[in-house]
Amino acid sequence: MKPVAFAVARPSSLPEAAKLVSDNSAAKIIAGGQSLGPMLNLRLAQPNLLIDITGIPELTHVKNDVDSLTLGACITTADIEDGRIGADALPMLAQIAGRIAYRAVRNRGTIGGSLCHADPAADWTAALAALGADAIVTDGARQRIVPIPCLIRGAFETNINPVEILQAIRIPKPSPRARWGYYKVCRKAGEFALAIGAVYSDPERGAFRAVIGATSGPPVVVTDASAIFDGANSLQPKARLDETATARLLPAASREHHGARGRLYLTALARATEEAQAQ
Repeated sequence: MKPVAFAVARPSSLPEAAKLVSDNSAAKIIAGGQSLGPMLNLRLAQPNLLIDITGIPELTHVKNDVDSLTLGACITTADIEDGRIGADALPMLAQIAGRIAYRAVRNRGTIGGSLCHADPAADWTAALAALGADAIVTDGARQRIVPIPCLIRGAFETNINPVEILQAIRIPKPSPRARWGYYKVCRKAGEFALAIGAVYSDPERGAFRAVIGATSGPPVVVTDASAIFDGANSLQPKARLDETATARLLPAASREHHGARGRLYLTALARATEEAQAQ
């Protein structure tokens, strides 16, 4: 199929882009187009205006501070995979990026576009929630901070207001003692995940999180993972995942501990735990 007819605008600043968004409720923002493009062709999305934001400098800016790394929303997954963002303190980003879809998709797909599309099976939503990242959204004049777990309201729904644009993602840097693991279950490499598990432990920062992704809605984020690791306060080698406690957190459709779907989530989280403990 072919998309319906639409106009294209290429703003050069965030205020200009925000005004275009606020003036046209039928407009769609496009960056890499790896999700929106197929939706246009299938006519699942029928905008009368596409707003191409890839020419806005702030959206490809990288800010490397002492305690955090801030990535513009139009940074591509390939940029992250290839180490072009100066994320030596966050090596997990490149490893996660390299497991996403296929290289052709990673070349154009953006980290911000993935978050805004809000596909429950997306890697960046689960991974960034585990890392404790924040989204920076703007209406062109003011910014507000939204924790990544609060950004996704449901399947393909976000808490970004209609007149706002995702500007950047701020990721805290880990301490040398941090451990992390990420695992996804797919039918074959490059396909959408059936289940995602992520764990992150940084005793020096007081962080111990677990995330279950690829659910029917937003990821399940356990901000204090000691509740599912038998009271352990970090991912020490002896910490063991309590599958019964974890199963209670699963979406209703997968809540049965021995259900096939639920088993995939538990397996993904267990594999992520093993990866973290092996570090």
